[in-house]
Amino acid sequence: MATRWGLCGAGKISHDFSVAMKTLPPGDHQIAVIASRSMERAKDFAKRHGIPKAYGSYEELANSPDIDIVYLGVLHTEHWRVGLLFLKAGKNVLCEKPFAMNSRQVKDLIAAAKKNNVFLMEAIWSRCFPVHAEVRRLLAEEAVGEVKLVKAYFGSPQLHISRSVEKELGGGALLDIGVYCLQFVLMVFNGERPESIQATGVLLDSGVDESVVVVMKFSRKRMAFCAFSIAARLPNDAVISGTKGSIKVLGPMHCPTTLVVNDKETEYPLPEPSLPLNFTNSTGLRYEAEEVRQCLLKGLKESPRMPLADSVLLTEIMDEIRKQVGVVFSQDSQ
Repeated sequence: MATRWGLCGAGKISHDFSVAMKTLPPGDHQIAVIASRSMERAKDFAKRHGIPKAYGSYEELANSPDIDIVYLGVLHTEHWRVGLLFLKAGKNVLCEKPFAMNSRQVKDLIAAAKKNNVFLMEAIWSRCFPVHAEVRRLLAEEAVGEVKLVKAYFGSPQLHISRSVEKELGGGALLDIGVYCLQFVLMVFNGERPESIQATGVLLDSGVDESVVVVMKFSRKRMAFCAFSIAARLPNDAVISGTKGSIKVLGPMHCPTTLVVNDKETEYPLPEPSLPLNFTNSTGLRYEAEEVRQCLLKGLKESPRMPLADSVLLTEIMDEIRKQVGVVFSQDSQ
């Protein structure tokens, strides 16, 4: 039986997700429904992507019997509210990153998933890429000895995009792209909590972070360094340095296709898209979709590649970085 997806939100990421789905066997995955707050948008989207059903409200999707899982692709300021709607309706959910605006909201979503006995995963698609699977394998084998330092960079000029710069839309570098650098560090250090976090950054006039640098110290004298910015282009790569060599994930590190291990380069090409994409390497969303299918087939309630404990720790670290840099959202006081 194919895994039947319901898409919530008819924006750019849902478009790319639908295009990525076309690269998977139709016997394994099908998008059964698209829901938008605008029926017109939902119908246009359904027509463009060949989706049989369109809804003009999220509530209709929450009540739909025709789906196995909801892909939540709305603005991250809405993840908590809309996520709870689906979880309380007993729906499995794959929620776009960042999971929510702060760790309290993330814990609410996880509690609702557990209470309703449904699957929940934060869509950190990076974790599902073949490159990241190979990195985990190499680390397990201690291919570069003991890891001493992890560096991750992500910078993309997007000051012209309103959702990146406006506080009401959850803007700032940290929640949008910094999350990828931090999750990479947590993956390398196996979900371990850092002993210390030092962050400094510069803010835009709107009160969100434009550029941030984070240094984290872990047990056994291990360190991590992250830099991310919505004002400047950075190398967008990630490097793991160990006592016996290095592993380099070439840019774009959040959706990578090239891995360099001790100067030996390996390519992991992506399938070609059938329609133009909004974001880099988006056909790689297929790996995340397949991970979800495998979890559902096994009856799992969370993904071992992106466990819910990692999502909680990730958001707690982001809360601490925001505190040090001085970014406060209205959701923090609710």
